[in-house]
This record gives sequence, C-alpha cells and structure tokens, in this order.
Amino acid sequence: MTTAVVAPAKVSDFYCHQAIPGLVEFERVMETDRVLAFHHTKPSHPVHIVVVPKEHIPSLVDLGDGGPELLAEVMDVVAKVADQVREKHGAASVTTNVGLYQESKHLHWHVYHRGETDEQIREMYGHGDN
Repeated sequence: MTTAVVAPAKVSDFYCHQAIPGLVEFERVMETDRVLAFHHTKPSHPVHIVVVPKEHIPSLVDLGDGGPELLAEVMDVVAKVADQVREKHGAASVTTNVGLYQESKHLHWHVYHRGETDEQIREMYGHGDN
C-alpha cells in the first residue's frame, strides 16, 4: 500500500513575501518597529492605506505568536492613520477580513476614503458626528 504525499497548501502572504522585505515599491504612511502602514499597491479607493504587523500574524481571529500586545500596537497605528485620513478628507473607513474574504493570509487593515464629498456623506449617513 502506498501513501499519497499531499503538498502543503500554498499560503498567499503578499505582506511577508513582498511588501515588508521591500520587494515592491510603495509609499510609507507610518512605521514603527513592529507595524507598517503604506498606500495600497492596487488601491480600490481614492485613498487606500494598508496597516500590517511586520511579523506574520495569520488574521484577527488567529493572532499566532503575536498575541494581544502586537494587535494593540497595530490598532494604535490604524487609529492614527484613520485620524489622518479623516482630518484630510472628512471621513475614513476601516476594515479587515477573515476566512475566504482574506486574500492575503496576513493580518492587515484597510484604512480608506471612498471619495464622496462631505455633502454626499452627510446625505447618506446623517449628521451624527456634528
């Protein structure tokens, strides 16, 4: 009886394999010893920034060896970047993905402004922040 050898699943990790080692060009927004924020290399929005831990963390629901301390550091940078985007453009959205929604299996947060005017935003969402 022979046993089939199953190759390990290919894990897509653009951040560990390309961005963090500097193999692709991008514009840095903010950086600490353990966290990197940069303009998305293929933006989906007029302002689209990605925030990642510099060490491999699989996702928000699987912090791997990073633990809550690294997540707190990442979230501190996410908050600062979101505040910069809000200050400049009037609004910011922040998202992360898990499971099949997560194309790159490395914890990352998207901070973006979709491009609406202040009037369009107020019309859709009201005036709760005023």
